[in-house]
Amino acid sequence: MTIKTGERMPEGSFGIMGENGPESLSASELFSGKKVVLFSVPGAFTPTCSAKHLPGFVEHADALTAKGVDTIACLAVNDTFVMDAWGKHAGCGDKVLMLADGNAEYTRKLGLELDASGFGMGTRGQRFSLIVNDGVVEQVNIEGPGEFKVSSAEHALGQL
Repeated sequence: MTIKTGERMPEGSFGIMGENGPESLSASELFSGKKVVLFSVPGAFTPTCSAKHLPGFVEHADALTAKGVDTIACLAVNDTFVMDAWGKHAGCGDKVLMLADGNAEYTRKLGLELDASGFGMGTRGQRFSLIVNDGVVEQVNIEGPGEFKVSSAEHALGQL
């Protein structure tokens, strides 16, 4: 079942890169008491994700923060090392938190998994964005196949 507006974000955890290597961040640590824009990409270093999706959130991070967003987070079904390397390559710095969902467990809990086995990528996450306030979903934006519109940073800015 796909997550809907008004629902609470599920419990779970994400991989993040800490100072001494991979760490875990719980969903409650990420969402409790904060306004979060969470966006998901099918894969790190893939064309649209690297050329448009992640760079848009890096570029508009200050504008999103000015509208009350505490955390901008990028989710992908990749491992922590890949997400860390991609974030560094994209110049994320402290603007975008890179979240690894290596086994797609959290993505499945959201009901937003994607079968990309036809492309040799296995199970991935759909391209989407969520605006979450204190753990409750305020906006759900799921892209159609091959599209990149409603999950963009510009669209999120218009929803805040």
